[in-house]
Amino acid sequence: MGFVSSLVVPLARPQPDAARFIRVLMGEERTDKPPLVEYIVDAVVIRPILTDFLGREWVEPRPDDRHSQAAYWDNFIEFWYRLGYDFVRFEMGLGFPRRQVVGSDPTRGPGGQRAWADQHQGAITSWEDFERYPWPAVEKVDWFPFEYLSTHLPEGMGLILSHGGGIYEHLSAIFSYEGLCLALYDQPDLVEAVSQRVGELMEAFYREILDLPNLIAIFPGDDLGFRTGTLLSPDHLRRYVLPWHRRFAQMAHAKGLPYFLHSCGNVSAIMEDLIEYVGIDGKHSFEDAIIPVAQFHAQYSDRIASLGGVDVNVLARGTPEEVRCYVRKVIDACAPRGRYVVGSGNSIPSYIPVENYLTMLAEALR
Repeated sequence: MGFVSSLVVPLARPQPDAARFIRVLMGEERTDKPPLVEYIVDAVVIRPILTDFLGREWVEPRPDDRHSQAAYWDNFIEFWYRLGYDFVRFEMGLGFPRRQVVGSDPTRGPGGQRAWADQHQGAITSWEDFERYPWPAVEKVDWFPFEYLSTHLPEGMGLILSHGGGIYEHLSAIFSYEGLCLALYDQPDLVEAVSQRVGELMEAFYREILDLPNLIAIFPGDDLGFRTGTLLSPDHLRRYVLPWHRRFAQMAHAKGLPYFLHSCGNVSAIMEDLIEYVGIDGKHSFEDAIIPVAQFHAQYSDRIASLGGVDVNVLARGTPEEVRCYVRKVIDACAPRGRYVVGSGNSIPSYIPVENYLTMLAEALR
């Protein structure tokens, strides 16, 4: 990995400025050098950066062992800090039980596996299932990661949090996607009940984290679309999903915090709803095959921020030089309009080459 010597990351002396990050996104400050943003970085990418480039020992957190947990979160903070981010982003959910399909994942090494939500058979298919369902309890959540991260940040860094997964994602996982589509027509009252229960639990979860120190934004993910449209009809999303996002956004705004939304897919049919009704302050997740970030930003930059936009296909398959040139084109197109921060168009999954990821950061920080 000799390429590291030609890059500026990891940084020797980071200077995080979480307040500036928010000012840029909220249109209060313009810059030709936009801050960095990322939604999720897979541990497969984080680990070699920590061990090979930062010289830190990888620690697996063990249940009921606060020492190993603290060491793990120290590494997590160091990763975001030394790569030039102004914040640490972390999400953890209540853990709504669902049926899963497990398969091999070669990006995780020999014998690596990954779980996917079962798209055909859900955990809830009837009112009897609803009554028997083991709903999670907010009072049983271990808040240690949130509390530790919020009180151990380097000077200048902020914390960006969310509940893991959004209303739609939990609905489609609990029912299964196929089961949810059928239930919307055969048992809408059951869909309403599950949506209400999930939303109320998530609302209680947000109440617990919104007063944490150093919190600068709420940034949840809820993948509402696919390549050509929304995964449910816009009317169904307006009935069962968007009111809860509106509620969470209102909670964040009441604390003086912006509410950014990550959503994959084509959500153009509900974009006005997200801006005017939900009240999002910024949109994340862009794919060139749907709408390039520069095109989206030209259309919406006077109303909301655009986060990221470096196409994952380029990050996964391009050469480092192709990545560098692409990142520069995105910055040159978006930064002059303001309300833009640079990062991947979706996340940094396990199959992104570390060299390409660091090249993106180096060009953004150049």
